[in-house]
Amino acid sequence: MEVQGRIKLIGDTQTFGANGFRKRELVVTTEEQYPQHIMVEFVQDKTDLLNNFQVGQQVKISINLRGREWVNPQGETKYFNSIQGWRIEGIAAGASNPEMPPVPPAQAFEPANDLNEDDNDDLPF
Repeated sequence: MEVQGRIKLIGDTQTFGANGFRKRELVVTTEEQYPQHIMVEFVQDKTDLLNNFQVGQQVKISINLRGREWVNPQGETKYFNSIQGWRIEGIAAGASNPEMPPVPPAQAFEPANDLNEDDNDDLPF
């Protein structure tokens, strides 16, 4: 899955526990009719991926959705979700879909003059 938007916040790397678990949070604001502020966490060696990015930059982030179950001391089961990033790429300003190249105008194509209307089309549809 992917989320696209403009970086609003890049957090500092946090280290937890004796085993040195590392986490770094990034907030990206989507650019749609109702913009959303999405918090994505990068863990362990992926925290270093954020070193080359700045607030205000347009990015595309590859994510995984994670879910956990936790039973509290009173015996109640709680569920938690997180969005974990594993890749981040910068997007050129103004590029709405970086995978789709711009389409040239119809005038850029030469007209087909050698069409024979009597030829039968052998396509099955």
